[in-house]
Amino acid sequence: MSIPSLEIKNLSISFGVGRSGVLAVDRANFRVGSGEAFGIIGESGSGKSTILRAITGLHDNYDGDVLIDGQMAPRPRNRDFFKTVQMVFQDPYSSLHPRRMIRATLMEPLEIYGLDRRDARIAQALSDVGLAPEYAYRYPHQLSGGQRQRVAVARALLLEPRILLLDEPTSALDVSVQAGVLNVLNALRRARGLTYVMVSHDLRVVAHMCSRIAVMTHGRIVEELSVEDLRAQRAEEPYTRTLIAASRAAVTAD
Repeated sequence: MSIPSLEIKNLSISFGVGRSGVLAVDRANFRVGSGEAFGIIGESGSGKSTILRAITGLHDNYDGDVLIDGQMAPRPRNRDFFKTVQMVFQDPYSSLHPRRMIRATLMEPLEIYGLDRRDARIAQALSDVGLAPEYAYRYPHQLSGGQRQRVAVARALLLEPRILLLDEPTSALDVSVQAGVLNVLNALRRARGLTYVMVSHDLRVVAHMCSRIAVMTHGRIVEELSVEDLRAQRAEEPYTRTLIAASRAAVTAD
């Protein structure tokens, strides 16, 4: 069996101590192959975004292992780690500095890592997400929600990572805008051979993006299934069947 790009082993994350403590993630395990798109679904508070934050080191007080290409991720995460793994957050407006021009935001990682051809790299990154070069000279409030999220994706791509963590990347967007951002992400993964881990509460989004899906509730991964099984409603766990039924009801309501 080939070494996965990302492997999570017995990951547990707690917040608080004693009776007020909460076990947010309870012994999570999964593997993601190179170039694969892997989804984690569950309701708000299920622990799925907490897993992504542990992978990036934003939550570094965890038990268990995070492995990249078979090697333990360093604690704290270092510069080499972030050249391999980047994250796109849920709210594109809050993740972009409101008083900084887009160019300045995109320039920052290039300066930190001492990369050359900075303006050319910025123009290419914007082009890769479907934005013209002049968007570099605008402020976040001058962009639509979809355009801001494309900028966030462009920023994540500047260091040429191999793994992207996607934390509900379209949930803050109008439904009419979501498809454009998802199509950009799909095209980038195919063109660059990227590995994705996407968390969402929306089964339709995950089914569009991912080939395998883990289902979380109350901090635990209760089932893992292929997107084909998801679409065919071949779920074993009652909770997964409830999610599928709720998603189909939402589609019918739309």
